[in-house]
Amino acid sequence: MSRAERREGIERVATEGFAERGYPGASIDEIARRSGVTPPVVYDHFASKLELHRRLLERQRDALLAMWRDALAGDAPAAERIPRAFDAWARHVEANPYATRMFFRETSGDPEVQAVHAEVRAQAGVALGALLGAEEGAERLAGPAGAAALEMAAEVMRAGLIGLALWWQEHPEVPREQIVATAVNVLWLGFERVRAGERWTP
Repeated sequence: MSRAERREGIERVATEGFAERGYPGASIDEIARRSGVTPPVVYDHFASKLELHRRLLERQRDALLAMWRDALAGDAPAAERIPRAFDAWARHVEANPYATRMFFRETSGDPEVQAVHAEVRAQAGVALGALLGAEEGAERLAGPAGAAALEMAAEVMRAGLIGLALWWQEHPEVPREQIVATAVNVLWLGFERVRAGERWTP
């Protein structure tokens, strides 16, 4: 087994461990045993359990952002690209249940772990805001607040999708098509109306 293959195996097992038992319950000893290596080998790849956890969070963040970029790319109207992107998101969630649970649900109670989690998810929010900002009419979403407006709009979408992903894991009998339709109807149609010029003001 090459070094890269061994590292990949450790990351896969660690993702499952963190998702199943949370940060406190997942030990390096168990991750090593399930990976077929010894704890020193794990530490040869990652200086600490926290560094391993950060790496897994960053990996999931990057995978999600790449998915959004690819799905939103092209010259097709937003009415075609947005449902396509939500379908790609749902397929990613379905194919990566452990990574989804670990990335979207942080319950360690450890301030240092919570800080890492918040940092990585905030980076994802900024990047998603930038993707929304590329859409025509996006400047109308949250008023004349520049980047902060787009981050707020992205946070609404991100938080909604997180909740939907976690709910879906508890209700796996719901078909993907229904999840996608719910996401589009609840999270996108309001954005679409604002982009078209309709706005509510206090």
